Amino acid sequence: MSSFQANQMTRLCALLFIISSIDQCFGLRKLSSLYNPPPTIVEYHNGALLEGNLLISIVWYGKFTTAQKSIVSDFLLSLTPKKTQLRSPNPTPSVSLWWKTVDSYIVKAKKKKTHITLANQIFDDKCSLGKSLKKSQISLLAAKARNKGGITIVLTAKDVAVEGFCMSNCGFHGSNAKTNSAYIWVGNSASQCPGQCAWPFHQPIYGPQTPPLVAPNNDVGLDGMVINIASLLAGTVTNPFGKGYFQGPPEAPLEVNKVCPGMYGKNAYPGYAGDLLVASTTGASYNAHGVNGRKYLLPSLFDPSTSSCSTLV
Repeated sequence: MSSFQANQMTRLCALLFIISSIDQCFGLRKLSSLYNPPPTIVEYHNGALLEGNLLISIVWYGKFTTAQKSIVSDFLLSLTPKKTQLRSPNPTPSVSLWWKTVDSYIVKAKKKKTHITLANQIFDDKCSLGKSLKKSQISLLAAKARNKGGITIVLTAKDVAVEGFCMSNCGFHGSNAKTNSAYIWVGNSASQCPGQCAWPFHQPIYGPQTPPLVAPNNDVGLDGMVINIASLLAGTVTNPFGKGYFQGPPEAPLEVNKVCPGMYGKNAYPGYAGDLLVASTTGASYNAHGVNGRKYLLPSLFDPSTSSCSTLV
């Protein structure tokens, strides 16, 4: 074989290798496109849900300003708002639209849609149980509201330490079988762990160090609390007594509010909350309008109709 023929043969072999590699690449892509991971399924376990007229009480434990209290109360009033509370006829996207995803679980179980009413508020400014609480003491504080068949939300101030706060959770929900009621606890993390419980309004403790967003109500601690209140409220209504909607074992349930962590808008990924709306005057990020001209950032929920995480924006 001449040197010319040898060179030609070498070139032909190289070309065949490239073609073969391309075929393999396209084959892998084709196989990849054919594979669809199994969808997440949040199952209903035939237990009681919170439905119909739902009374919500708040226990303020520690010192909160009037402005801080109104941020939370306006959020709760925004879930099923009265027309007189809205500054514009149809502000969208809205807190009430976000809540419709929660109600879709209730309707799916053939229960009555919820109608949220802010029943009463109790103020414990002097911290009657001290400023270092055990988890078991939260139920004692919730009992002060005597909210039979409803939900009591216990909120602790920034200088109050609660067992497990910042280390394992930013809040939790529980229930009282005697009164057939549920309760939620959320702490103000402003001075204890804002990077964990008030993200994305504060630099995260772990993970990608993306710049923090401007809080819609100009209060990192309270805007962070609203995110956690909203998340736990969704989990409480759909799984109040441990036999509602969840995935996995009952002792460690993955509830509707936990399937889509860290997602607030489309195109979200770890360290990035997603594409959000930004207020032109303040630069604050949000994804929902509330009553009295409020703006909020609310977590994504798992939508049972699409078996995917739903976002408002």
